[in-house]
Amino acid sequence: MNPALALEFLLLAALWGASFLFMRLGAAEFGVLPTAGLRVALAAVFLLPVFLIPRVWTDFRAKVGPILFVGLLNSGIPFALFAFAVLHITTGLTSILNATVPLTGALVAWLWLRDRPGGSRMLGLAIGFLGVTLLVVGKSGFSAEGVAGQGSTGISLLAMGACLLATLCYGIAASFTKRYLTGTHPLASATGSQIGASLGLALPTIWFWPAMPVSTGAWGAVAAVALLCTAIAYILYFRLIEKAGPSRALTVTFLIPVFALGYGVVFLNEAITPWMIGCGIVIVCGTALSTGLVRVRWLERAA
Repeated sequence: MNPALALEFLLLAALWGASFLFMRLGAAEFGVLPTAGLRVALAAVFLLPVFLIPRVWTDFRAKVGPILFVGLLNSGIPFALFAFAVLHITTGLTSILNATVPLTGALVAWLWLRDRPGGSRMLGLAIGFLGVTLLVVGKSGFSAEGVAGQGSTGISLLAMGACLLATLCYGIAASFTKRYLTGTHPLASATGSQIGASLGLALPTIWFWPAMPVSTGAWGAVAAVALLCTAIAYILYFRLIEKAGPSRALTVTFLIPVFALGYGVVFLNEAITPWMIGCGIVIVCGTALSTGLVRVRWLERAA
C-alpha cells in the first residue's frame, strides 16, 4: 500500500472511530432517533451531487427500490441502535462490538447465500463469537456505567444487544446487496441508501424532536458525524476498495476501535479495562480469520 493510500486508510479509520464520540455528544441532547435521522439526512444532502455522474444516476434509477430498502438495513436502523448504545455504555465498548460486523456478515452469507466458509473462516467465526460472549458476560460489560453515572446491568446489556443487532443488520444488508445490487455503482448505493434511511427515519425524527433548544455543540456533533463520518467516509471507503481491493479495505475494521477508545479516553474520560482490550484482541483475531485475511493452512487442507 503506497503512502498516499495508507494515509487515506488511517483517515477513514479515524473518521469512523470518531463517529461513536459524535453520536454520543449529539444523542445526549437530540435523543436517539433525531440523531440518527439527522445523520442520514445531512449525509444524503452532501452526497446528492454524485448523481450528476451519469452512471451513478442511471444505476440508482434502475435499482431504486432495493437501494432505498438497503438504506434502512445498512444505515437507518444501525445508526439508531448505536445512538442508543452510546448513551448507556462507553463509546470504546460500542466500537469493539461494532468490530464484529465482518463476523455477522460471514455468518449471514453462510446461512442465506450458502457461502460456506472454509476451515480457517469457521475457526474465525468461533473465535470471534467467543470474544463477543466473553465481552458481554465479563466484568467490563456488567460494570459499564451509564453516561450520567446511573447505568445498570440491565440497560448495559440492552445497549450491548443493540450493538450486536446493528451488526446483524449490517450483515443482512451486505448479503442483500450482493444478491440484488451486484454491479450497481457504489456511489449510487451509498447515496441512495442515505436517502432511503432518511425517508424511513423522517417521521420518528419529527415525532421525537427535542422539546428544549439544542446547543450549538450538539448541532456540530451531528453535522460532523453526518458529513465527516458518513458522507466523506463512504467516499474514502469506496476509493480504498477500488485502489486496494475489498480485502485490504476491510482491515480498516481493526483500527476503528483503536481510535474510538482513544477519543473516549481523551474527550469523555472513559476508562479502558484490560478485559475490554483482551476481548477486543480475540474479536480482531477471529475477524481476521473469518474474512480470509489470515488462513491456517492445515485447516484449509482438512476442509
